[in-house]
Amino acid sequence: MKTGLTLGKFAPLHKGHQFVIETALNEVEHLIVLIYDCPDIETLPLPVRAKWIRKLYPTVEVMEAWGGPTEMGLDPHVTQMHDEYLLRILAGKTITHFFSSEPYGEHVSLALKAKHFLVDLDRRHIPISGTAIRSNPFANRSHLDPLVYRDHITKVVFLGAPSTGKSTIVEALAERYKTTMMPEYGREYWEANQIDRRLTHKQLIEIATGHLEREETLLINANRFLFVDTDASTTLQFARYYHGCADETLVRMADEAKSRYELFFLCQPDIPYDDTWDRSGDASRAEMHRRVESDLLARKVPFVRLEGDLETRLAKVDAVLNAHSLFQPVASA
Repeated sequence: MKTGLTLGKFAPLHKGHQFVIETALNEVEHLIVLIYDCPDIETLPLPVRAKWIRKLYPTVEVMEAWGGPTEMGLDPHVTQMHDEYLLRILAGKTITHFFSSEPYGEHVSLALKAKHFLVDLDRRHIPISGTAIRSNPFANRSHLDPLVYRDHITKVVFLGAPSTGKSTIVEALAERYKTTMMPEYGREYWEANQIDRRLTHKQLIEIATGHLEREETLLINANRFLFVDTDASTTLQFARYYHGCADETLVRMADEAKSRYELFFLCQPDIPYDDTWDRSGDASRAEMHRRVESDLLARKVPFVRLEGDLETRLAKVDAVLNAHSLFQPVASA
């Protein structure tokens, strides 16, 4: 059987890497993609990079290479270390074809006793590099699959009762950070579909589902952050407010929101109430605020309270965003 191998850090996986993988898939019956750990690129953990390839190429055998050599170059001492490590981790697997777009392909092929396929060494077919993408993912997002690019975006959600400033701050932050925002889909849906100011269980699930679908379309054009007005947990609270209970599908979607977003902010009801036709009064706002806050606490979702005027709230969000980094430990005080 023709068994191919390609390897790299894939930090991140880009269209050039995919060209190599797809070239290999057309040549062999079975393909192994070996992904190196790279402590020097801490923002992209190995399991995240492996996940991209497993999802995009389900027939590929993905191997996670932990603890490999970190020295780079074509010095004989360095290449020997890499060759020995590779043979050790492959543990006797027979590789007939090795695919690369780098000069190291020659010595690796010799070590494996495999036929070498050099793919797009001059980057004429796909003119991009991992270094360029890491320096500016947004400018180079056309070279990334949406599945990969979405993992470069911090999703920031703002929760709270009606008339607590969620829409206002989401719009202000999108302009401030030159990125996209996700408005409250539930409000749009409610205005178009409500009967006697109520929605059915099925319609509430449609809101949560439609909200997520729109979010996904916005992620590919987000620049570092996507600011989101409400999530499925808000829809869940309205279901309980309307009906006294909620469909299990909506409960599950609300629980999944805990891991979907990286940062949660809870807008406090300390600003003047905007008594528009679609709202139920300041007393209902106070009750809904207690519901939302209690739900966050019960599900142990870390969140930051926002209070005061818009500039005070923006300053607090700025401070949190400046201290936050995807796939990085929380900074110590």
